[in-house]
Amino acid sequence: MMTGSTSLVSRIVAASLRRAWLTLGLALVLGVAALMVVSERFAMTTDTAALISADVPWRKQEIAMEAAFPQLRDAMVIIVDGATPELADDGAARLAERLAADKGHFHRVVRPDGGDYFAREGLLFSAQADVKSATQALIDAQPLLGPLAADPSLRGVANALSTMADGVASGTVPIDRIARPVRALTDATNGVFDGHPTPFSWVALFGGQAGALTAPKRRLVLVQPELDHGALMPGEAASAAVRAAAAGLGLDEAHGVNVQLTGEVPLSDEEFATIQDNIGFVAAVMLAAMVLTLWFATRSVRLVVAILLTIVLGLVVTMALGLMAVGRFNLISVAFIPLFVGLGVDFCIQICVRFNAERGQGSATAAALGQAVHALERPLVLAAGAIFLGFAAFLPTAYVGIAELGVIAGIGMIVTLALSLTVLPAIVLVLGAGKARHETGLAGLAPLDGWLVRHRRGVLWSFVIALVASIALLPLVSFDFNPLHLRDPHGPAMRALLDLTRDPDRTPNTIDVLSANPAQARTLATRLSALPQVAQVVDLDSFVPADQAPKLALITDASLLLDVTLNPFDVAPPPSDAAMVEALRQSAAKLRTAATHSQGAGARAAEQLAGAFERAAQGSPAQRAQLNMLLATPLDALLGQLRAALQAGPVTRTDLPPELVHDWVTSDGRARLEVFPAGDAGDNRVIRRFRDAVAAVTPAISGLPVATQAAANTVAFAFVEAGILAFVLVGALLLAMLRDAREVLFTLAPVVLSIFLTLGTCVLIGQPINFANIIAFPLLLGVGTAFHIYFVMAWRGGATGLLQSSLARAVLFSALATGSAFGSLWLSHHPGTASMGKILMMSLVWTLICALIFEPALLGPPRRDQRD
Repeated sequence: MMTGSTSLVSRIVAASLRRAWLTLGLALVLGVAALMVVSERFAMTTDTAALISADVPWRKQEIAMEAAFPQLRDAMVIIVDGATPELADDGAARLAERLAADKGHFHRVVRPDGGDYFAREGLLFSAQADVKSATQALIDAQPLLGPLAADPSLRGVANALSTMADGVASGTVPIDRIARPVRALTDATNGVFDGHPTPFSWVALFGGQAGALTAPKRRLVLVQPELDHGALMPGEAASAAVRAAAAGLGLDEAHGVNVQLTGEVPLSDEEFATIQDNIGFVAAVMLAAMVLTLWFATRSVRLVVAILLTIVLGLVVTMALGLMAVGRFNLISVAFIPLFVGLGVDFCIQICVRFNAERGQGSATAAALGQAVHALERPLVLAAGAIFLGFAAFLPTAYVGIAELGVIAGIGMIVTLALSLTVLPAIVLVLGAGKARHETGLAGLAPLDGWLVRHRRGVLWSFVIALVASIALLPLVSFDFNPLHLRDPHGPAMRALLDLTRDPDRTPNTIDVLSANPAQARTLATRLSALPQVAQVVDLDSFVPADQAPKLALITDASLLLDVTLNPFDVAPPPSDAAMVEALRQSAAKLRTAATHSQGAGARAAEQLAGAFERAAQGSPAQRAQLNMLLATPLDALLGQLRAALQAGPVTRTDLPPELVHDWVTSDGRARLEVFPAGDAGDNRVIRRFRDAVAAVTPAISGLPVATQAAANTVAFAFVEAGILAFVLVGALLLAMLRDAREVLFTLAPVVLSIFLTLGTCVLIGQPINFANIIAFPLLLGVGTAFHIYFVMAWRGGATGLLQSSLARAVLFSALATGSAFGSLWLSHHPGTASMGKILMMSLVWTLICALIFEPALLGPPRRDQRD
């Protein structure tokens, strides 16, 4: 069987050498065609969900939820944080209005925590006791609210305080009642005139007296952007439009507002940008280390050039064929680049080092090339076949990311083997070989050869002990399949997401439940709410306030009493600067009078505000205008909020806004529930218990906690399944070719050993296994199998002194070249890619140790029949 392939390979090599220029011309045409395919078809997705098959049960649930509620897909979450509740609400409202008008970038813009409905009915969502205290606080504040509503300006504020100071002076109003607003106004006034103005909040001032009136300083805007699917970052234009809109509206730190952007689309774009970030530097390091290693391996600039040209051509061809086969690259399959470089360089180095050895024995260039390939064709073909089968083992698994990597890597093995046997010899022949080298092995390792023979038993027992220790550490291997941990935590979108995760009311670590109908939704909500792992369950019924009758009675009473107060018949026009000066001086005088009739902290506060108002009256008109704006703008917001809140009415499901209903119930009656975790939403253990508890109630779940935990199980099973299949397939191939079970074990045993040693090292250095770096293990299987096949084939051919041979030199520098390709990934700014490079380097070190020390000791001296 191998004889036929040997003859075929020899004929192919001979043909490429006879027609070297024709071979290179065809290679050039192939490269240009491949480059054109790559330029037209290149696409990459950073969607981690796409790494798992859509046929997996939990992925089916995820897809079903997205199909029922497509507005949940491809979303951007805009976080608007304000120094005050008014700034946050106003900023979110203005930004949402601006984005809704931008139809070129956005086709859906909603405010999940704002809008007319929540402004009007929001008070009903508070407990009855809180509604009672809130309405009573408003009634008590009527003397202050009336003047403010009639004149919402600095003049109105000063006049209102004058009225209250008169009450204090006459003894009808305790000074402590006005102490809180007095202190707040003192700080705001002094801040303006000290040159350090701070936003003022009337909502916070009144909300402190009535908890139901408090408002958050964070608001959200959800948008669905128009994506440019032809771009590598489809949402980049939409994200830029959000930032431009925020800047145009003055929503920045200087104005007390901070706008952050996160969500599926920005995170995906940011991840690709992170991968791109220092890719030039990584590539430069990879190339420099590769060139240096190749030179030390071959000691020939011409051979280095020949290898690099072969690798570049093979990479472009593999990329083109890979895109044609799978359509686009993903976060895992893109790793075929260092994989191809590493394995392709191995084949080229093996041929070139053996070529140098043949040249050193006096052969001409063409003859030396033919002899080198003839000597290596069996191990090269066998190694390529074993690597191909190792990656093919992932094709039937549910881990699509690595299955696609297997497809591309399998294609790459065929490409690199074909080019190594055709294009590489042709380039070497055309360029010329230069001066022949007589020293092509590693003579310095001759003592180690002898030492391994003398201490073979001790060496083997040492590795057995290391294997046992590594197996003992296996239960401590950490698996972290949270896709968020593969992203750069310092990226703006990722920082915003982590910020949201710490917010218990807005954490993305929630589970979505899809129910068949509203009745089932109510039953599930009741059962889920009873779980200790669940903080709250939100469904459409959550937006219909409970206990409405007594709350509405309280609100109606307050509305009747405050109607004229909040809606005066006459509202004063904006004041002139002179009017503000007069009101400030008058208020300062009355506050001093009130302070003289009182004692304690309230009196001191009134005295301090009097001094601040006198300072304001003596200041510049520009400063007074700034103070007027500081107080009047949030005052308008407060008055508007109070007027809306006191218009609350009875609410049923039929009264809910259609856009709100659309987010929770489909047209065919299916309903969505959102389940929030109890405890720290950023703790993997908390989320795992949360997911398990919800899954015990219903299997129709999706969301980040589900995807994180289920993906871990899917990936782990895929690797167990593929690992078993890979060893069966590779073992069968080796047995068919070697026809000796003992030699098959000699080939695979060091591979198994290096895998266990790598896992043990991960435990010792605290490196978890994740979606990205787990691909080190199929790569380890491929590289390790190739290295060990070379030694076993040489050993079965009767070779001795393996470590001082040209084969050991080729394996050593092949490992170093592969290490430079894989290890350069460690320098990436992308955490997933960096961890991939880290484990690849560790696995390669163990592979090299097993190849150069354990394998020779395991093989021992050749059998007598082999030497003969």
